[in-house]
Amino acid sequence: MPSLLVALASGLLFGLGLTVSSMIDPTKVLNFLDVAGSWDPSLAFVMAAAIPVAALGFALARRRGTPLVGTAFHGPKAAAIDRRLVTGAVLFGVGWGLAGYCPGPALAALGFGASGTWLFVVAMLASRAAHDLIMTVRLRRAAVA
Repeated sequence: MPSLLVALASGLLFGLGLTVSSMIDPTKVLNFLDVAGSWDPSLAFVMAAAIPVAALGFALARRRGTPLVGTAFHGPKAAAIDRRLVTGAVLFGVGWGLAGYCPGPALAALGFGASGTWLFVVAMLASRAAHDLIMTVRLRRAAVA
């Protein structure tokens, strides 16, 4: 139960940060990405503040060995840059550049009820389900072969 409360508090704090920084406004994000047009550098200040805080958190976690709540850290298993990683990064970037949303801000923006946000989240969840289905089929075929 404590881990669920920590997860809830972390998610609420993250969502609040996204809201205060205007990361949930796709127009603001798209203007930040439009360096050749109506560039809005304000989100660079958000990153400049967030990256050191995250780096400090990761450094402290590395020194602890185990989380305060939970039995183990759950980080990425693979360290190599492979085709799947690059493809995912490209799709993420293209989607972010076209829609002005990435998953965290889109979920945080759901509370404001914009129809475009709901459409993005439904498409995001459908693509995740399609990915999981494709990977399950591939794993079954590999096990048979």
